Amino acid sequence: MSIFFIIVILYLGLLMGISIYKSRLVKGQEDFMVAGRSVPTYKLVGTLLCTWIGSGSLLAGAGFATQVGLAELWMAAGAWVGIVVVFFLASKVRRIAQYTVPDILELRYNKWARVLGTISIVVAYTTIVGYQFRGGGFVLNLVADIPEWQGVILTAGFIIAFTAFAGMLSIVSVDIINGAIITLAIIGALPLVFSNLGGSEFVAANIDPEFLTPLGGHDWIWVMGIFFPTFLLLLGESNMYQKFFSAKNEKAAKTAVVWWVSGTIVIETAIASLAILAFAHFNSPDVSEAVFLAAEDAERIILHTARYGTEVGLPLVGGLLLICAAVAIITSTGNSFLLAPSTNLTRDIYQRFINPTASEQKIVQFQRLMVILLGIMAYLLLTQFRTILDMAFTAYTMVGAALTPALLAAFLWKRVTTTGGVASIASGMGVTVLITIINFARGDNPLIESSYIILPSAGVSILVLIVVSLLTEKEGPEKWGKFYSNS
Repeated sequence: MSIFFIIVILYLGLLMGISIYKSRLVKGQEDFMVAGRSVPTYKLVGTLLCTWIGSGSLLAGAGFATQVGLAELWMAAGAWVGIVVVFFLASKVRRIAQYTVPDILELRYNKWARVLGTISIVVAYTTIVGYQFRGGGFVLNLVADIPEWQGVILTAGFIIAFTAFAGMLSIVSVDIINGAIITLAIIGALPLVFSNLGGSEFVAANIDPEFLTPLGGHDWIWVMGIFFPTFLLLLGESNMYQKFFSAKNEKAAKTAVVWWVSGTIVIETAIASLAILAFAHFNSPDVSEAVFLAAEDAERIILHTARYGTEVGLPLVGGLLLICAAVAIITSTGNSFLLAPSTNLTRDIYQRFINPTASEQKIVQFQRLMVILLGIMAYLLLTQFRTILDMAFTAYTMVGAALTPALLAAFLWKRVTTTGGVASIASGMGVTVLITIINFARGDNPLIESSYIILPSAGVSILVLIVVSLLTEKEGPEKWGKFYSNS
């Protein structure tokens, strides 16, 4: 049994122990869904950072960086710009103090906006959870030679059980630990690998100069294709809003955003840089067959670097810390993205339409059941995509095109109407699903590459929002007043 496998088991045991302990503190839906609305700034920063830095960054983003260089950061930059926009919305969101994004959609539009928003979130977020499962499969295969499909199932079981025990209470508690591990491991590994490989001389000799340019040899259409999925996802990100609802007050929510954007920029830049450097070494014909990493396995480069870190000057403790960071990234993102749609189904469907008088205990029990069912759905969705990058772009587009235009309009445009908002959600979701289905049917010859789906999907959604709103009767402050109140 390798030391890496032992460390992974011990770390997972620590996280699960915290979750089981916190489950004793869950008294009702506020505790389970939004941690009793009592989360201080430092915990909010940790959980926001851990939620966003997931397998999309660690695996898909890192693998993408090995193909296009630092231009990959345009995908990450979409989130950075989105976070800055969120800075100006955070206090408003906390003041409204709902439980979910569909809560906001119904408050501003109507029940159909809630239902469509819930469907979009469930599909997108279970897709995101699915590639966290795949990331866990990669880790267990690497550290214990467990077949990847078995590792996926084991990861799924852990994430589902962890989330079902204590919900948001457990997530915000362990994400302080996870955030510290992620930051220390990634930022610590980069300078060690850079210096031990030979520094600037290694870069000059082994890395394509275009990899270090802003566009990486691509055009601005390509940039928009990878920028807008993360930008629009971030602005409509249900996890983020749910965690703002968890904040103890408006000031805590807004302060957390400042630290969140700073941490995200530093960590995602470090991940991309580390991936480029390490892949230049491990993909070289000069390395031994035992540690060689083929181009088709590039999404595993950060995990590969952790496991074989001594090859690039990373000491054993650095490799172990990097493996723990990978576990932290995968589990924290999986937990958060599993909790959010289970909250949506519980709050926005069950409690809103099926059993409005359900007791607090029954609501928590129902949500735990939804966690299990959505975990199974995430596993099934995982089997339908070729790569983690394809899964990420599809999920990002679903939220970014379906939810974000109508959600932002609720806060920023008084002229938006109920009909315009609902039509925007339906059209954004419809175009995304239609193109994805056609792409599945066409196999290796997609109608539109996954990185470009956001352009027609969001374009149609925004156009419909504006045109339909302008063609329908203007609504009064009884519909939009709460979104602009300073009280």
